[in-house]
Amino acid sequence: MTPSTILVADDDRAIRTVLTQALARSGHDVRATGNAATLWRWVEEGIGDLVITDVIMPDENGLDLVARIRRLRPTLKIIVMSAQNTLLTAVKAAERGAFEYLPKPFDLRHLTAAVARALLPPTTAAPLAPTEVEELPLIGRSPAMQEIYRTLARLMSTDLTVLISGESGTGKELVSRALHDYGKRKHGSFVAVNMAAIPRELIESELFGHERGAFTGAVQRSAGRFEQADGGTLFLDEIGDMPLEAQTRLLRVLQQGEYTSVGGRTAIRVDVRIIAATHRDLRQQIRQGLFREDLYYRLNVVPIRLPPLRERTDDIPLLVRHFLARAQAEGLPLKTIEPAAMDRLRAHSWPGNVRELENLVRRLTALQAEEAIGPEVIEAELTDAPPGRPGADDTRNLAGLVERHLNGYFAAHGGQPPPGLHHRVLREVERPLILAALGATGGNQVKAAALLGVNRNTLRKKIRELDIDLLLGLK
Repeated sequence: MTPSTILVADDDRAIRTVLTQALARSGHDVRATGNAATLWRWVEEGIGDLVITDVIMPDENGLDLVARIRRLRPTLKIIVMSAQNTLLTAVKAAERGAFEYLPKPFDLRHLTAAVARALLPPTTAAPLAPTEVEELPLIGRSPAMQEIYRTLARLMSTDLTVLISGESGTGKELVSRALHDYGKRKHGSFVAVNMAAIPRELIESELFGHERGAFTGAVQRSAGRFEQADGGTLFLDEIGDMPLEAQTRLLRVLQQGEYTSVGGRTAIRVDVRIIAATHRDLRQQIRQGLFREDLYYRLNVVPIRLPPLRERTDDIPLLVRHFLARAQAEGLPLKTIEPAAMDRLRAHSWPGNVRELENLVRRLTALQAEEAIGPEVIEAELTDAPPGRPGADDTRNLAGLVERHLNGYFAAHGGQPPPGLHHRVLREVERPLILAALGATGGNQVKAAALLGVNRNTLRKKIRELDIDLLLGLK
């Protein structure tokens, strides 16, 4: 078998040497250069079966060179390397037709695996047309964020259904908007709906619309979110809070691509990309009978897990600088964070994640008189108690657990209660309580009502409202 010729372009001599040695050990012929001009000359001469190029070159931007190579030799695969590790770099590389994007530093095993894939027979997939992007939709250069960037870049040209999981405040809606804004549906509508914020009796009308006279108060026809998102993207946030009956209708839409509005008889066809998100463990929800397993597999075509901020603390300085610059652009005073203060920010547990950090930075720029913010200011602002202080991280009793849970909700919404919080918390507390009582009494509702100290009719009503009857097969 004839060895493949791989062209390597990087202005760093050490990287050229390492790549040449690694690829030669894999049986390839390697030509390496430190400039774009030589690489382009080789490509013009028809040399090479694969190109590996850096983005920052002394004589030309590597991404511009990628576009020129693709025009001249469309079947020549290109792997792009870059120390500019942002989502936009990954997206631009994909848009210009790169086969793979590798953020520096990378594991040589990942590179050799990418080379092996690239040298397989070419496919007919065409790259997206280039677009101009003005600002970063996501911030972070940690390994966890780099993997997310690479995943998003691969998804931009598809309509695959995506399920985003992560704690509140990690940026699930930002990721969904990036998929829409830089994907092929960017000229369509992006419609977001929060399942947890809608009363359960209104969810079907909200999603699928209703006809005039469908129910009391329906004085005119109303288009649902699916109809509003036709041709674009529908983002279903907190999908784990969707009632079972609405889950059944959603599954039917995903299977058949059509639905009927509430009170309607004519099927409505829609062309919508679905992106769902949740902070819950849906597999646990399935085991508890709270979420349909078949719907889960329909939604979980491409799973994306967003890491909590405590798992990517190296990104905190970048995020802080971004939020400070944004605050200044909005007219707030210019502020800086002292190194010791930044260290304190990195040591914080961030229960509200990136949203909590952003709210803190905005509060500091608006209220602090000093231009340079020191560690004592940060210490006073952060809500976590120091280790050993009474009440710190107190989860030993129910009150402590509930308080910590609520603090996470408030922190994730700028210190304000999110929509539907009362209904959400009651549901979260009542459901396991009733299930525990029924379990302790062998499913006897009379005894369970007595154990809970409530009327049996009240218990039966709660069992229906919380879908416990569907879970346990009660009548």
